[in-house]
Amino acid sequence: MARQPIFEWHAKEYASGEKSADWYWAVAIAAIAIVVACVLFDNILLALVVIAGAGAACLQAAKQPRIHRFAITDRGIRVDSQFYTFESMLHFSVLEYLDETLPPALSIKTHHLLTPHLVIPIVGYDPLDVYDYIAAHLPEGKHDESIVDRIIEMIQL
Repeated sequence: MARQPIFEWHAKEYASGEKSADWYWAVAIAAIAIVVACVLFDNILLALVVIAGAGAACLQAAKQPRIHRFAITDRGIRVDSQFYTFESMLHFSVLEYLDETLPPALSIKTHHLLTPHLVIPIVGYDPLDVYDYIAAHLPEGKHDESIVDRIIEMIQL
């Protein structure tokens, strides 16, 4: 079992901003336009998929992010009740964003099938201290934002 945490903090699952009514109207108008085009081209199945996707995007945008507990111990990293040992990790990087409202993040590639990439916001600690500690246990690797991350950032989901 892991001993006392070296670093421990709570942070939101993701950065979220309140969506105005105009945002929801824009999604609805775009979805309706695509559905009309799909119906004109006799593609009812795609129209249903677009409706489901627009509904899911609106529901996700309205949802508030969960608060998670992160802890770095001498054996690994804990995210809520899930523990990742250093042996199950490939490499890491500390990401800093140009947007000053976003906290720096600890990016970790793992051997886990369901969670191959962890991105953990660093809140309340100096990222250099976290970097130094993790560097003693893992090699550093190149970590870029994924295409999905960039798309989500563009549409502000």
